[in-house]
Amino acid sequence: MLFHPFEIALCGYSGSGKTTLIAGVVRHLSEKYTVGYYKHGCHRFESDREGKDSWVVRQAGAATVMISDPEKKAIITNDNTPSPATARSAFADHDLLLVEGLKELPLPKLLLVDGERRILDLLRDGRLTNVKALVVPDDLAFYADYHLPVLSRNSVIEVAHFIETLLFQRAEQEVPLCGMVLAGGLSSRMGSDKALLNYHADNQLLHTAKLLQSQCQEVFVSCRKDQAERYRHFGIPLVTDAYLGIGPFGGLLSAQQHRPDAAWIVVACDLPFLDQAHLSQLCRHRNPFRFATAFRDAASQRFEPLCACYEPKSRRQLMLQHLEGNNSLAAFLQESRIQELSLSETGVLQSINDADGYRAFTRKKCP
Repeated sequence: MLFHPFEIALCGYSGSGKTTLIAGVVRHLSEKYTVGYYKHGCHRFESDREGKDSWVVRQAGAATVMISDPEKKAIITNDNTPSPATARSAFADHDLLLVEGLKELPLPKLLLVDGERRILDLLRDGRLTNVKALVVPDDLAFYADYHLPVLSRNSVIEVAHFIETLLFQRAEQEVPLCGMVLAGGLSSRMGSDKALLNYHADNQLLHTAKLLQSQCQEVFVSCRKDQAERYRHFGIPLVTDAYLGIGPFGGLLSAQQHRPDAAWIVVACDLPFLDQAHLSQLCRHRNPFRFATAFRDAASQRFEPLCACYEPKSRRQLMLQHLEGNNSLAAFLQESRIQELSLSETGVLQSINDADGYRAFTRKKCP
């Protein structure tokens, strides 16, 4: 549930051009992403002036005040020590977070060098850690001995591109990609276990797991506890449902509870037409800045929730949706900011849920 690795700090002394640079970077990145900004280290600020309604009510004892107009909202609180979860929640719906300040924290940093180069003393003394690049106002060649990328403060687009690339690479390197075969259904319409049906050389449980194993670091089977013995002998690790009676939504929440640091590609066991090419497309075009990556059906315009990749930060939003009594993964994808993919072929994600569909498939395969 931590925002890491999608945050970066821009640090430097007053007068080094932090705010101007950050504004330019935000202007550029916000064309593709929802960007949050956190300024730390202000000596004092006031967002509701003395005599205004919000000030009067806050002085009367209101702990938190929200004000709004047709274009914006602001929350003002007297609590100077909110919980970390409360502070994080303000940015939980964002793709990226830019922090101005917080030199002392181990966030990845861009170090803005002032005209006198005083900030470099902190770097040489080891008082600044996790510096990823220097942003400088003058001759780039002067900084070669620091063995760090050197960016010009005047090149906003270059700095924005560096931030985007750095965070994307960290997400790919540090967020494990796990696969999950969803096999926990009752198969009531099929009349037998859909995961154990054979459309290919292997049954659907093994066939789907092998597709995922070519793309994922680890692959698991999601099932109910009463199914565990039935599937255990296939040699694939199991994640049994910790959230009961809510279908695939519970399978995903159980997987995220098992590995909250991972991105999860979930695939239903009843998708016999899914092939390696489309699963590879899902993995190649996965966007770790979004909550999820999913295919949209061109005809229905709906997202397919049971062949999709859910990022770690989706866990918080899924839990909130669950607490509201909405256990639909399709609704989550429809209402969240996700990476949308198009199917190159129709029917690839067609499911077979009943005995008639299975018999039709076998007759077509073996006329």
